[in-house]
Amino acid sequence: MINNFTGFSKESLIFLKTVKKKNSKEWFEKNRDTYEKHLLEPFRYLVAELGGDMHKIDPGFEVRPQINKTISKIYRDTRFSKDKSIFKKAMWLTFKRRSKDWKEAPAYFFELMTDSYRYGLGYYSASRGTMDVLREAINNNPKAFLKVISFYGKQSELKLIGDKYKRELECDHPQVIQDWYQRKSFYLVKTCRIDKTVFSSRLKVDVAECFKVLGPLYKYLYQNILIKS
Repeated sequence: MINNFTGFSKESLIFLKTVKKKNSKEWFEKNRDTYEKHLLEPFRYLVAELGGDMHKIDPGFEVRPQINKTISKIYRDTRFSKDKSIFKKAMWLTFKRRSKDWKEAPAYFFELMTDSYRYGLGYYSASRGTMDVLREAINNNPKAFLKVISFYGKQSELKLIGDKYKRELECDHPQVIQDWYQRKSFYLVKTCRIDKTVFSSRLKVDVAECFKVLGPLYKYLYQNILIKS
């Protein structure tokens, strides 16, 4: 694939806004060309251009610019959902290693929505067992964890997200660690309103720089959690 990511387009957002209202197979088939040209194609280009940088972080990452490899499907799985709308109202990419359960693997992500976009690193929905392994690693060497999250307090754009336990877990770590320790799952994310960046090649640069900053944290999670799970 020839790398040619020049940003998304206004048509990309119009499609997502319209599919939110229409959400029918008939409408989608009539507008499939728009979906492929203005959403799927730029996502493929973005994945292709980021792939080399992601392999520097982890040579084991899946980087093929394909649906169900790195790019989300537009169709929703409605089997176990009360929401029976057929199509998703957002589209995203992920970079992660294959694992027994993809929810247990730390993943990089970029997501485009109708009025905003976001990107970062974390877990979709980590299990209690996965987070217990993380807490054990922190308990065994809190200084190592402090080192990999040292960047966090020096910036303000990335936010730590994830529900905390209603009843705090017992530990005597400082507050900077507690904020991570007490979470059921977590991800770090930078969220932006739609701006001129999303319509330009600058987006790829910003995402790549953010992913690089998060590299040490990813390697910590991989080495201390994923390979032990």
